[in-house]
Amino acid sequence: MEAQQQAVRIDPLGRDIHGEAAHIRGLGSAALVELPAGVHAWYISEFEVLKELLRDPRVSKDPRQHWPPWQRGEFRDTWLLTWLDRENMLCSYGEDHKRLRKLVAPAFTARRTAAMLPRVERITTELLDAMEVRARQEGPGGEPLDLRSAYAHPLPMNVICELFGVPEEQRPEMKRLMDLIMDTTLTAEQAGQTAVDMQAACTALSEAKRAEPGEDLTSVLVSARDDEGSALSEKELLDTLLLMIGAGHETTVNLIGNAVHALLTHPEQLRLVREAEASWDDVIEETLRWAPSIANLPLRFAVEEIELPDGTTIRQGDAIVSTIASANRDPVKYGGTAAEFDVLRPGGEHLAFGHGVHFCLGAPLARLEARTALPALFDRFPDLALAVPPEELAQVPSAIAHGFASLPVRPLG
Repeated sequence: MEAQQQAVRIDPLGRDIHGEAAHIRGLGSAALVELPAGVHAWYISEFEVLKELLRDPRVSKDPRQHWPPWQRGEFRDTWLLTWLDRENMLCSYGEDHKRLRKLVAPAFTARRTAAMLPRVERITTELLDAMEVRARQEGPGGEPLDLRSAYAHPLPMNVICELFGVPEEQRPEMKRLMDLIMDTTLTAEQAGQTAVDMQAACTALSEAKRAEPGEDLTSVLVSARDDEGSALSEKELLDTLLLMIGAGHETTVNLIGNAVHALLTHPEQLRLVREAEASWDDVIEETLRWAPSIANLPLRFAVEEIELPDGTTIRQGDAIVSTIASANRDPVKYGGTAAEFDVLRPGGEHLAFGHGVHFCLGAPLARLEARTALPALFDRFPDLALAVPPEELAQVPSAIAHGFASLPVRPLG
């Protein structure tokens, strides 16, 4: 890879993801960047270039096979430990990826996803009821309510935990660990301890299901692991549990929060929805484009030399960031209004859920949850408003996740 001094440093706190993307876009369709902890990688600014790389068989997600620094033992004491030291779909390539994905894919068919609707509706109603009780107790001049902790987070977290049979008492620990995984400022000690704690949490869950199997997906995976002749190792089982529970809620948390923020800061767009000139599906897809839940997904690796359309050469073994937030606002793809939130935008194509063989299995469930949560929220609280000026809202401290650390609102106006 090119000399380190040529790389643009990425803010580990993600304080201005879109401003950062605009700056790097000015350097060309691909530029070298320095991720937290000194990791050098290619940052792809153009939508079509990233889309092609996401489905290119010359690009791998397995650092064990295709990233020389990882093979040399580098970066194992950094935040990347919780991302790359995994044996699941997220960090696999070729036949290994096909095998691991095949085990989980049946749980996310269209039929099974549709069957989740009553469960999603029940949890949504319970959360809205609790929000309404608290809002009325506080009164118009009381403390604002944090929409993230009261609604956007517990909804998908409870749904995925029910789906995988995570007991109530274990859910706070799961939430803590998922927040740490997204933190790109972890010290070596913190990253190591997080890895240990994740292993312990997933082991406890799998052992509980071995002792008392249920109808949940953890029991299904444990059964697949324990069947004689199974090709699923114990580490693959635990890492798959971690991936599915983490990915199964994190994207939806930020999708709901980002959509609410977008509508409350663009009242003309909210009016279009309320007057049925735009649908909630339009809101969801434009939110996924304009403010994707995952901004920069680490990492992919060049299996062989790849020449990009602009003549840039990605050498074998180079790392590549899936720069979703940048690609989703590419003016070449979306024109001069790429940075604007427009629920009537034609087309609707985006890369928020990836592309190709690694396309997110849980995308239909995330859309189902958002399609339930958003209209229910605005129907229950038609006067919903931000409780602080938009410029005071802080992003989650991460170069990966794209959402708000809190979203203070006044539900009753």
